[in-house]
Amino acid sequence: MFVVHTITRGAVTIALLLAMGFANAEPDEARKQEIQASVQAAKAVTVTGPSDIKLAGQAVLKLPAGMEFVPQPAAGRLMQAMGNGSDDRLIGLIEGTGDAQWLVIARYEPSGYIKDDDARDWNVDDLFKSLKEGTEAANKQRTEMGFAPLEIVGWVQKPSYDASTHRLVWSMAARKPGESDAEQSVNYNTYALGREGYVSLNLITARASVERDKPVANTLLSALKFDDGKAYQDFNSSTDKVAEYGIAALVAGVAAKKLGLIAIILAFAAKFAKVLLLAGAGVIAVVTKFFKRKDTA
Repeated sequence: MFVVHTITRGAVTIALLLAMGFANAEPDEARKQEIQASVQAAKAVTVTGPSDIKLAGQAVLKLPAGMEFVPQPAAGRLMQAMGNGSDDRLIGLIEGTGDAQWLVIARYEPSGYIKDDDARDWNVDDLFKSLKEGTEAANKQRTEMGFAPLEIVGWVQKPSYDASTHRLVWSMAARKPGESDAEQSVNYNTYALGREGYVSLNLITARASVERDKPVANTLLSALKFDDGKAYQDFNSSTDKVAEYGIAALVAGVAAKKLGLIAIILAFAAKFAKVLLLAGAGVIAVVTKFFKRKDTA
């Protein structure tokens, strides 16, 4: 078993590779070197809170003390090195300092103005069914990338939309087939709707830790403010683009399948769950802060 206080940078790399659940027994040397390089690139550009983080020219996130932000392109390189997809919608990665054991993936989707009428009467059971179907479709991509498939277990928090603030929150648990409840991972998803699109702040954590960690996502959501003229209430029906889908699609449906969020987010979730399985809760703290630690013998 790995021990946090004696772990080397090489051991962290090995732990990360194991955590990714590769189908092959041993990743090649080029992959190891790229992970090492992406770690160093992330360390070089990390921003520590309190600090104002500009989000895609749309909003500002007042990053609280005790949190750190890895911007693009370092964040995208790190995601890809760890087996995830990345595109220009990714804004960056947020993690906690100290003993925090979570990760937040920040993205911006220029979808256009999303009508929220369907939030008044959406069917949670239908949303769950669609979410499962989207995950099953994403499993094809995961298998091609060398990762085991994932299955949706159930809601951790049912979809909740605040029409006054235009904020959406929902969460579900996922696992690899055959894994126990203790090994489940959770995606605690929060969305802030704007005039031209939306910002998503998706918290990745262990199932057993979600009650402790979900205030992090809500804190970040509250710390986000759209720029003047970019807020939801600034919408102009005469000139502005309207999204092809409603808010229900952000939970399960058109947006999830179109953007590949299921494949990207659940890939991180699967790795974190595997870390817990392989090396105990201590190593996950190293994984979430691996790009900050110095090599030790």
